[in-house]
Amino acid sequence: MKKTILTGIKPTGKIHLGNYIGAIKPALELAKVEDYQAAYFIADYHGLTKIHDAYEFRQLSYGIAATWLALGLDPEKAIFYRQSDVPEIFELTWILACFSPKGLMNRAHAYKAIVENNKQADKDVDFGVNMGIFTYPILMAADILLFKTNIVPVGKDQVQHVEIARDIAESFNNVYGETFLLPEYQIQEDTAVLPGLDGRKMSKSYNNTIPLFEDEKKLKKLINKIKTDSLPPEAPKDPDSSILFSLYQEFAALKEIEELRMQYEKGIGWGEVKQELFRVMNSYLEQPREKYNELMASPEVLDDILLKGAEKARAVAAPFLKEIKKKVGL
Repeated sequence: MKKTILTGIKPTGKIHLGNYIGAIKPALELAKVEDYQAAYFIADYHGLTKIHDAYEFRQLSYGIAATWLALGLDPEKAIFYRQSDVPEIFELTWILACFSPKGLMNRAHAYKAIVENNKQADKDVDFGVNMGIFTYPILMAADILLFKTNIVPVGKDQVQHVEIARDIAESFNNVYGETFLLPEYQIQEDTAVLPGLDGRKMSKSYNNTIPLFEDEKKLKKLINKIKTDSLPPEAPKDPDSSILFSLYQEFAALKEIEELRMQYEKGIGWGEVKQELFRVMNSYLEQPREKYNELMASPEVLDDILLKGAEKARAVAAPFLKEIKKKVGL
C-alpha cells in the first residue's frame, strides 16, 4: 500500500515564494517517490473565512490550480481537486466537530492571535472572529483524515493543525475503535520560516511577499526591495544568515550555490547578490510563468481538470465516509 501525502493551499492571495518553498516544492518532491500517493487540493472553503468577493475568490482559486500545474503537477498521477467539489469533506467536518473540545479550538494559534490582538486594542476578544475561523482546524482535520493521509508537508506555523487532527482522530478512535490514521507532518527545516521583503516571516498579512509568477520587471523590483544589512561590499558576509542566499539556493544549480558562497566569504555587494538572485529565479520560473499565464486564460481547462480530480477524490472519500457513518450509527 502506498502512503498518502496531502497538501492544500487556501486562496487568500497570490501564491508567493513562501508557499512555493515551504509547501509546494517539498510536496512535489515527495510525489516523485514511488511509495507515495499524492493528493493536492485548493482549500477554497478555508479561503472563504477571509475572502468575500466572488470574482476575486474564484480567480485566486484558479491561480492556485494553475500554479500547481505550471510547476509540474501531473493530474493523471496525483489526486488533484478543489475542496468544494468533495461534499464528503464537509459531512465529515460535522462528525469531527462532535469530537472536538471547544478548549482545543480556543488554543488554535490563529484564533489565539486574533484574541490577543483584540485585547491589546481594547476590543471585544472575539471581534472579527467568524465561526469559520474558529472551527478552521476541524475542517482541516476532515481534509486530512478523510483521505487516510500519512504525511502532511507543512510550514512550521501549520504544525499545530496536524497535531489537532491527530487529537480529534484519537478521540474518535477511542470511542469507535481504530478508524482514522494518525497523520505525521513534514517540514523542510532550513526553509521552515522564510523571511519576507522586510525580514519578518513572508506572509500575505504582512504584505511582504514575492508573488511567484510576477513578470520580469516586477520580480526584479521586488528582489531589490529585500532588506539587507549595512555591511560594505568588501566585507565578508555569512551566507547562512542571508535571506538572499536562502532564496538563491532554491533556484540555482549546486555549482552556482558554491560559487556564491565563496563570494560571500570574500566579500560581495548586496546589489550584485540581488542581480544574481534575479537571474537564477527568472531563468527557473520563465517556462512555468508562461504555462501559468496560459492556464489562467483558460479557466474551462482548469475546471475540467479539477472536476476529473474530484471524481478520483470522491472515489476514495465516499466509501470511507460510509464506513465512518455506520460506526457512529447513522
